[in-house]
Formats: sequence, structure tokens, C-alpha cells
Amino acid sequence: MPDIPQIITFGWVPEFARGFVRDIRPRWACEEVGQPYEAVLIADAKTPEHRRLQPFGQVPVYRDGALEMFESGAMVLHICEKAGKLVPADPVKRAHAIQWLAAALNSVEPFVMALAVNDVFEADRPWSAMRHDKVVADLNARLADLDNALGDRQWLDGDEFTVGDLMMVSVLGGLRGTDALDRFTHLAAYVARGEARPAHRKAMADHLATFDQPVAA
Repeated sequence: MPDIPQIITFGWVPEFARGFVRDIRPRWACEEVGQPYEAVLIADAKTPEHRRLQPFGQVPVYRDGALEMFESGAMVLHICEKAGKLVPADPVKRAHAIQWLAAALNSVEPFVMALAVNDVFEADRPWSAMRHDKVVADLNARLADLDNALGDRQWLDGDEFTVGDLMMVSVLGGLRGTDALDRFTHLAAYVARGEARPAHRKAMADHLATFDQPVAA
């Protein structure tokens, strides 16, 4: 077993994907709570060995002693709960933090990913141009809901940054490089605050640095 937790992720991705691979999420959580970790870089997530850890052939995978787990949201929650940080002790506040983590993944990310799928991964398909306006309209409607819910608060539940904020900022970071947040002033400022946190800056720098490292077969 490794002495410190491991985050298994790709050692190389195309330029357009750099900064967006989901290993950024557990990396950020580790930096926030002060948990050292080792990045294990792989070239292929579809091998039988990797699928034993991640049945869908994706990254990241997290190893912590006897624990092996997939799904970035579960990893972030585990890392933070184990450290006793970013998950409020008060039961109501804890429930709200987990609620926002789930909302980021279930209520917001599908709309963010729909734009990426349509305009990047399927941009050459005949239906992409026809679907663009509908995908953007759906995304804007969901972002408007979230912008209204956030309002003038610093973080989703007030002044305390939690796992819910970490996940929501990570999900909204999928819109980086687009103008999707330009009309949503609360959300744009919220994402900027989250990405300016030293832990996020360190996690992103380390994520990007992986592409200059040797990759395991």
C-alpha cells in the first residue's frame, strides 16, 4: 500500500483538455486540507488493470491505504471529511455543504458538459450547429438559477468555503475560455474567488505540470 494517498490520472491529454481533467478536484481538496499525495500518471484508462479500479475506464482514481475509489465528488468528500476540513461540524451546515456538492455534479455539470460535447467533441457532426443555440439557452437558464441562488454571498452558504463550493467552482471552471459567465456577475466573481485560492492555484499548477513528466505504460 502507498505511504500517502495516490491520485491516478492521465500523464498526457490534448491541449484543449489541459486544465479540465477531473483530477484537479481531488488535487484541490488535498491542497485545501494539507494532505500530501502522489500523482500516478497513466497513458491508457481502458486497460483491464485500470478498469479494476475504475469500471468506466476514466480518471481519476484515488487510493488511500486499503481504500480505492472513483468519482471525483466522492473523493473530495472523503478527503475533506477525513481531514475534518471544508465539511462543517454543525449537522445542518454539513448537510447544506453536501447538498451543494451534489447540486454541482447533478444540477449544473450536465449543462456545462452539454456545451463541451456539442461545441468541442461533436463540433464536426451535422447536428452540432443546429443544437448550439438550444444547448446555450439551457445552460443560461441553469446558470441564471444558480446566480440568483448565490446572490451577493461570498460562498454558497455564506462566509464559509466548503466542499460544496470546491465542487461548484470546479464544475463552473469547465466554462473557462468561453463567455458563458459574462452575463452572470455573481457567478463570475464567485468562480474568480474560488480559483484565486492558493490551494486551487497550487493544484492547477501541479495538474498542468504533469504533462511534462514521464508516463507509465
